[in-house]
Amino acid sequence: MIKKFIYLEWKAFSRSASFGKNLAMKILIGFIALYFSLIFVGMGVGAFYILKDMKLEPLVTVSKFLIYYFVLDLVIRLLLQSIPVLNIKPLLILPFKKPTIVHFSLGKTMLSFFNWIHGLFFIPFSIVLVLEGYDVFGIIFWFLAIFALIYINNFLNIILSNIDKLFVVFVGFAIAFGAAQYYKLFDITAFSTPFFYGLYNSKGLFLIPVFVLIILYVFSFKYLKSNLFLDAGLSVKQDVAATENFSWLNQFGTLGTFLKNDIKLIKRNKRSKTTVVMSIVFLFYGLIFFGNTHQPVAMQIFAGIFVSGGFLFVFGQFVPSWDSSYYQLMMTQNIPYRGYITSKWWLIVIGTVISTILASFYLFYGWEVYLTIVVGAIYNIGVNSHLVLLGGAFTKTPIDLSNAGGAFGDKKAFNVNAMLLSLPKVFLPLALYGIGLYFDNKNLGLALVAIAGVLGFIFKDKVFSLIEKIYKKEKYRTISAYKQKS
Repeated sequence: MIKKFIYLEWKAFSRSASFGKNLAMKILIGFIALYFSLIFVGMGVGAFYILKDMKLEPLVTVSKFLIYYFVLDLVIRLLLQSIPVLNIKPLLILPFKKPTIVHFSLGKTMLSFFNWIHGLFFIPFSIVLVLEGYDVFGIIFWFLAIFALIYINNFLNIILSNIDKLFVVFVGFAIAFGAAQYYKLFDITAFSTPFFYGLYNSKGLFLIPVFVLIILYVFSFKYLKSNLFLDAGLSVKQDVAATENFSWLNQFGTLGTFLKNDIKLIKRNKRSKTTVVMSIVFLFYGLIFFGNTHQPVAMQIFAGIFVSGGFLFVFGQFVPSWDSSYYQLMMTQNIPYRGYITSKWWLIVIGTVISTILASFYLFYGWEVYLTIVVGAIYNIGVNSHLVLLGGAFTKTPIDLSNAGGAFGDKKAFNVNAMLLSLPKVFLPLALYGIGLYFDNKNLGLALVAIAGVLGFIFKDKVFSLIEKIYKKEKYRTISAYKQKS
């Protein structure tokens, strides 16, 4: 059965409409992955000798920072690693059993790039440790425990991506420990270092992460199996309808109609609701930079943009993917693109203004800090809002709103055009603010960033005309991509 699954997965991959189109990009990404793989190998070999030259004990030093390594790894997985997904419709006529499907899905994640990339560092590092005279069995046990922890993160990603309550608890603990560490109220490494180093010294300690890994695998298996129904993706869940007319928006005509649809989308779907939660998380981004004398001064405008632009970045970057499930229908209704784009722009503006108001607690750091956030909001409204809408014309990753598995869709899209358009979102304001710092005048830097935002607002109509033309040019490619969904 597993062999049959592998055969079907390969056929689905090689026969997809995007295979030929994206083959060059996949080759490029492959070279990039190879480049970073070589870097990891070099780091694994060189880490021991670099730490030795710094008069540090290599294994103890690496063990000290492993807690940050694994937390960062888990965060990256939550943002980028896909949870196990199988296209179950072709399986309806085949005699596959639930356990086989779930085991295969979990096995797919275990072979993920996010797992084996760590081996490129830890395997060479462990070999060097053995060659330098460390106890062979101690290093083997330490290595087994490390890889058990890597796979623990793999299954934690699956669990946290599926169970919202646990995800909220994780975010709460991460923020609490991060704040305690940042303000030197609590040093978690004082407790984690003895444990990670003890994996080498204490021969039986490595069994703890191994047992935890087994428990998480069993839990993930039971959870996915209990929620696996072959016809679940073919039916639509029926809920009690709540009447929400938002009739007060009718006075804005076509724009009001679009805004009503967007507000209902945000209120009624799990993934769109997550954008609101993430926007709130972005509000605390400034705590990393404001008041931190160790950070470059130029990074304050970076923080100001992210604090005020949380909704812009997490919601705006997926326009028009939020409407992918009915985008074809929209295009048959002769809907004016200008009205559609304007409604998304106003939604982003409203989200930016609300975020800026909520960020008023930064007045605790002084008026200058809050002014930086306000200037960041002006730039977000005048420039970044246009850039995310322009990038949306090249973003062709569909979002299945009926599927609750993951807040940002089942796939992670990489698009060169969208990536290039994302660079001015951060680097242009940094450059403008840097000019002011060059003349030793922060206010000049803030004024330049604000002027860029105001100019973007003044020329909004011309920019929208350009965006509208690009959306029309990409219309049929977008429809084709949303139809394919693979």
